[in-house]
Amino acid sequence: VESMNMSYMDPKTVTLIGIPGLEHVQFWIGFSFFAVCLVALLGNIILLIIIPTELSLHQPMYIFLAVLAATDIGLCVAIALKMLAIFWFVFYSTAFDACLAQLFFIHALQGMESGILLAMAFDRYVAICDPLRHTTTLTPFLLVSMVLAVAIRAAVLVGILPILLKRLHFFQSIVIAHSYCEHMAVVKLAAEDTHVNKTCDLFVGFTILGFDMIFILISYILIFQAVFCLHQKEARLKAFNTCTAHIFVFLEFYILAFFSFFSHRFGHVVPSTHILLSTVYLLVPPALNPIVYGVKNKAIRKHVAWIFFLNH
Repeated sequence: VESMNMSYMDPKTVTLIGIPGLEHVQFWIGFSFFAVCLVALLGNIILLIIIPTELSLHQPMYIFLAVLAATDIGLCVAIALKMLAIFWFVFYSTAFDACLAQLFFIHALQGMESGILLAMAFDRYVAICDPLRHTTTLTPFLLVSMVLAVAIRAAVLVGILPILLKRLHFFQSIVIAHSYCEHMAVVKLAAEDTHVNKTCDLFVGFTILGFDMIFILISYILIFQAVFCLHQKEARLKAFNTCTAHIFVFLEFYILAFFSFFSHRFGHVVPSTHILLSTVYLLVPPALNPIVYGVKNKAIRKHVAWIFFLNH
């Protein structure tokens, strides 16, 4: 009871301090993250302009890429606005409900990004392992259904997290040692039993990231088997070349994702290092995705050149 009296009951606001231990330089760190956000926003907006207007890109892979671009824009906006307000304008305080809303959008958009990568892997599997049925299998109805399923799964599963946090009433602190509202960072503030919150966090993480990663790996095992069964070397290289961009995006997303996930829950990483890496994990993939796909696709390269050079 005494510990409850020393805690905060149903706090209306929380304080985000940014990067603990680096408060004296986080003003300058903000410029690096701002540059990454700018590249991500510019690159993904260009993709959203090019893909609908270029008829040759009206294919499942690029429709999924457009959804991924929209998701990445949302993720950058959800993180960057509050983070840069902390770094540059010392706006540490935020409403508790606003913190839960940011937490929901960040993790739901992460879940959507993972689901879209799985959908893209399925597209590559059908295109290489059953090319004659690619257009009849991946119909517009199926594409819309897959995107809706990915969005609903992320919203429902991640939506459980802020609901469970609202059931907690006593907190030992209202200071979050982070630059944005992250689920486990908020859970660790509670002065009550949080076993349900932690179990649910692991369940949501493995249900989304773990499930998607397993099925993407299975897709690529089947793809590689089909590719290596091709007799002509040129055919093998051409088939493999269609997957390289997605493989790169898949690896950089999941390697960073699982490092951030496990280090925050089970590791003993220095807080400043963890926060920097978790922010990099959230902001770097949205900046790299349009660059990777832009370099690999001739139609996208041509349109980008036209936008920046030939249009003047």
